[in-house]
Amino acid sequence: MLVKSILGEFLHEAESTRKLLNAIPDSALNWKPSDTSWTTGQLASHIAEIYNWYPDTVHGSEFDMGTYKYDKGDITKASNIVAKFEENVKKAQASLESATDESMFENWKMVAGGQTLLPEMPRIQVMRGFLMNHIYHHRGEMIVYLRSTGNKVPVCMGRFLRTV
Repeated sequence: MLVKSILGEFLHEAESTRKLLNAIPDSALNWKPSDTSWTTGQLASHIAEIYNWYPDTVHGSEFDMGTYKYDKGDITKASNIVAKFEENVKKAQASLESATDESMFENWKMVAGGQTLLPEMPRIQVMRGFLMNHIYHHRGEMIVYLRSTGNKVPVCMGRFLRTV
């Protein structure tokens, strides 16, 4: 029941992410709120990329960010970012569908260059904190980006998040 519950939330929230990424116009991709911030395109690409982390997180015991190959792809068009998102969501969904409840309690950690970035913890904790909550955090940022550039934000959470 644990994996089934996570999968249900995953599918529901992936749809909210899909709506948000589809609302990004090409004209906003190069905008960023400050010199130290990502551009809209970079942030959207990062959101899409997090879904690519699911397979190694769900089925591995260690995620090595030092050897991970991040491919942001062509972020000059929002449709390219959405296509990357769709590809990664399929892989993420498949990894969740093949997981077991028992595997959610196995330990997992993140390393890079011989250093531990995230200590060993049960995979379910990683699923919630490192993957799902991470996406939700960046979706919130994207909403601010869209509103700051005068773009409409799709309804992602019922009446609580209205289009402006």
